[in-house]
Amino acid sequence: MARLIRTEKEVEGRYEEVWLVVEEDALQQWPAGARSIVGQPAVRVDGLERARGEAIFTADLRLNGMLHTAVLRSPHAAATVGRIDLTPALALPGVHVALGPGDIPQLEDDCNYEGVAVAAVCADTLAQARAALAAVEIEWTVREPLLDADEAVRRGQYVNDGPRVRERGDFERGLAEADVVVTGEFTTAVVLHNSMETHQAVVQWVGDAVEVHISTQYIWGVRDTVASGLGLPPDKVRVICHYMGGGFGSKNEPDDYTFIAAELAKRTGRPVKCALTRREENVNSGNRNATIQRLTIGAKSDGTLTALGGDFLNAVGWSGWSSSTEGPMQMLYACANVKTTTYGAKINQPPMKAFRAPGFVEGTFGLESLLDELASKLDLDPMELRRRNYADHDAADARPFSSKRLMECYRRAEPHWERRHEVRARSTDTVKRGVGMASQIWYGGGGPPSYAWIRVGSDGRVTVVTAMQDIGTGTKTAMAQIAAEELGIPFEHVTVSIGDSARGPYAAISAGSSTTPSMGPAVRAAAADAKRQILEIAAQRHHLEERVLDLKDGNVVSADGNLSSPLSEVVGLLEDAQILGKGARGPNPTGMQVLTFGVQVAEVAVDVETGEVWVDRIAAVHDVGRVINPLGASSQIEGGIIQGVGHTLSEERLHDPKTGRILTSGLDAYRLPTIADVPEIISELVDEPDEHLTNLGSKGLGEPPIIPTAAAIANAIRDATGADVRSLPISRAEMLRALREAELRAKEREKVGAPAGV
Repeated sequence: MARLIRTEKEVEGRYEEVWLVVEEDALQQWPAGARSIVGQPAVRVDGLERARGEAIFTADLRLNGMLHTAVLRSPHAAATVGRIDLTPALALPGVHVALGPGDIPQLEDDCNYEGVAVAAVCADTLAQARAALAAVEIEWTVREPLLDADEAVRRGQYVNDGPRVRERGDFERGLAEADVVVTGEFTTAVVLHNSMETHQAVVQWVGDAVEVHISTQYIWGVRDTVASGLGLPPDKVRVICHYMGGGFGSKNEPDDYTFIAAELAKRTGRPVKCALTRREENVNSGNRNATIQRLTIGAKSDGTLTALGGDFLNAVGWSGWSSSTEGPMQMLYACANVKTTTYGAKINQPPMKAFRAPGFVEGTFGLESLLDELASKLDLDPMELRRRNYADHDAADARPFSSKRLMECYRRAEPHWERRHEVRARSTDTVKRGVGMASQIWYGGGGPPSYAWIRVGSDGRVTVVTAMQDIGTGTKTAMAQIAAEELGIPFEHVTVSIGDSARGPYAAISAGSSTTPSMGPAVRAAAADAKRQILEIAAQRHHLEERVLDLKDGNVVSADGNLSSPLSEVVGLLEDAQILGKGARGPNPTGMQVLTFGVQVAEVAVDVETGEVWVDRIAAVHDVGRVINPLGASSQIEGGIIQGVGHTLSEERLHDPKTGRILTSGLDAYRLPTIADVPEIISELVDEPDEHLTNLGSKGLGEPPIIPTAAAIANAIRDATGADVRSLPISRAEMLRALREAELRAKEREKVGAPAGV
């Protein structure tokens, strides 16, 4: 029986309420522990296609008659177009259409950051389009840009309505009750997504409908936004993404290039491709915004936290949203008195976009670094300090956690933490070694609505059908495992069909670590529906009661062992008829907070003469509920940590402090980590289902691995050298600065005869 309810949906800490139709006979979770297919390592079902170059990405599409686009973007951080003449571009060979400001809303003449789209040209070849673009005559009126985030706050220039204040208890009283107070200012730089496949779309009109091939993390979100932008019914927009080459949060929307391609395709009657260049990726595809965090922690002498507070300044750019940089301080530890104020500064810089745990990566760096400074002042073991302030519920709103096994993560991390004595002992006069740790908290419960279909053919083979996207995380493989497990058939007998809004039901966004916890339950429910139908048919075929039958290893079997019939023999009776199962994702647990937890332990070496830092080893232990594919999960952890190492040590987008011009123009100037920079990575998952969360008990793992990496590395540097690192990335200059400050502090302590840890 169907029931209409109103429930909560969460993506990256942003909540909304949705109406949902749920079935009364919800599935019970499988018992804890690995099963015959779920919980076992599985290689990617599309691995060979990718390795052999057979996978067709948006960048690979070559539709008949396809035209190519070049976009004129503002070279100034703040400027107005005084005059623009597209006529010279239209006169060049191969050029079909040129668009300028006002032709579509995405082309503007008032430009408030470098990279704003002003004009676009489509031609037979990309070279012709670029030549035509160079012929466009344009005059600019350049203004002085606002680039300083603190100044933007002073002027009250925000991307939202104003500061976000979150408070519980009495922060000032908490400070007064503290035996020790530590403060610190932490900064993080702008970091770029740098997806291997740049942002792009190929658009063609089919009658009065539009077909959008796009590299995206949200097929249905693109469908809705394009439909709204073009004034079309949603069913007149078809969105296709079979493979995509990275996104990390930056490809959740259609963006200007999709609408530019759509208008050019409409005017020419031909397919049009609009793809960002690598240079454009650096100015107009989004970024992790810079932050400034001014933090204070108060504690009793036994380590009990009495006050947590801070001002968090997000240098958002000209648009975007002010992420929850304060989230870890609000949520991670038990503390009665917490006050945070978060500012979203609107400055003349390219807009931010979500980037793998936006806000929490930066906020964890500040909080966990300062917590280690507190541990040093209290002469407490950093892990013990965290244990003493363990939160057993969400202190912000008193909701219980649906599950939390962070204490188990600490227990499993102990052998890695105990290595610090041996690691320190390997230090030399010039190379100091140390070990640091940091905790992790994040969302990842996903939510409804999401739907899936299961199609069972007369040969006993199964196809999972849903219009979701696999953004490279192995989602197709996990869905195949879930379907095979529920149906009791071999994993290799399952095919997964995704990536097309016209050929499958609605599916969730692949963001906020939500894909598996949002889509997996729907796939399992669809598989259960198909299995029920199969057993009904088998019961009639063999004149048995349905309750005594089951599907195991591809056979219909009876409880007494007298029947073991291949599935193909049962469904083979159908010939061209098919069994169709359908499933939907149910609601999240009412009145509970669904979160993920973890801990990472980093080992580093620091050359105190040059400031060079090496990360030798990182051990990661995470609690994300039931693990579907441990092989894919370990890959997720490794990828997140590698990305975190780059954010910590080398990645930074630079701009001219006077003009706002972006100086980091390509990958040659943007220092991504290479294989030579990758440390030894040890991953471990608690792998206990969240008993309150859906029919799977699985949470997401996309973002948790990157969150504590920077803090763990910074704390390991402190353990090795005594230096307090306060800024990311930790360049050699930053490291040498921190070492000099540590040396000066040591000399001051010697003068007053204070203990080393004070």
